[in-house]
Amino acid sequence: MLQPADLPSAPGPIGVFDSGYGGLTVWRWMRDLMPDYDYVYLGDNARAPYGNRSFELVYEFTLQAVRRLFQMGCHLVILACNTASAKALRTIQQHDLPQMDASRRVLGVVRPTAECVGYITRSRHVGIVATTGTIRSRTYELEIAKLFPDIVVTGEACPLWAPLVENGEAQSDGADYFVRRHIESLLNRDPQIDCIILGCTHYPLLLDKIRRYTPSDIRLLPQGEYVARSLECYLSRHPEMLQQVSRNATRHFYTTERPEFFNENAAMFLGEPVSAEHVVLK
Repeated sequence: MLQPADLPSAPGPIGVFDSGYGGLTVWRWMRDLMPDYDYVYLGDNARAPYGNRSFELVYEFTLQAVRRLFQMGCHLVILACNTASAKALRTIQQHDLPQMDASRRVLGVVRPTAECVGYITRSRHVGIVATTGTIRSRTYELEIAKLFPDIVVTGEACPLWAPLVENGEAQSDGADYFVRRHIESLLNRDPQIDCIILGCTHYPLLLDKIRRYTPSDIRLLPQGEYVARSLECYLSRHPEMLQQVSRNATRHFYTTERPEFFNENAAMFLGEPVSAEHVVLK
């Protein structure tokens, strides 16, 4: 187990972790909103997707990534992955951080999204589309219930949406079929839904198709903006953490996959060139 003495103590970058590429859609919002901060993005692309893996394995993989980001100098790590946030975040916060370094922080994407939804829905009926793992965890349902117990939450597992995106099929006819099928299923189960959380960071790349098959009076909630704004507020409320975040506008990318493969796919998510380095997690 890492000890505080094993970790760099100087201010460092904000770490951003995802099992694949979807977290880049969250990181882009962070960079655009807070461009002077330093960032390290780590993608466990070689072991993605996490969506159908067990709680135990997701926790193990996520903890490995958090440790590595701490070793890279990060004092603050964002799990820009709904599955990792749902299956691993609480255990890492409660069990592992006190042993590694209680002054460091790991935050997820579920809480910021849950916080905003109560101020957006009017019908108090909210839908969530996400991976099978996130839906089965009921994390969104439980988190929203803590904040807004009057809201009815209906989840729809969409196991093929993220693989479609990762395999470059987001604009295909096959993607139309699976998007339409799951949106119709969700709304058939609760016709009163007036907003839908896109509970996977891959889904912004399917946003045009999701809009096509969703009634215009239903609001869609991609996570990037809400997570980035929540992080900005978090740092303003925690000056002790703000002092631990370096600000030289640097960006570094790491992947457990072949860097050239990551670079090609990451450019699809970001719309700009990316140069990553290889890293091994264990």
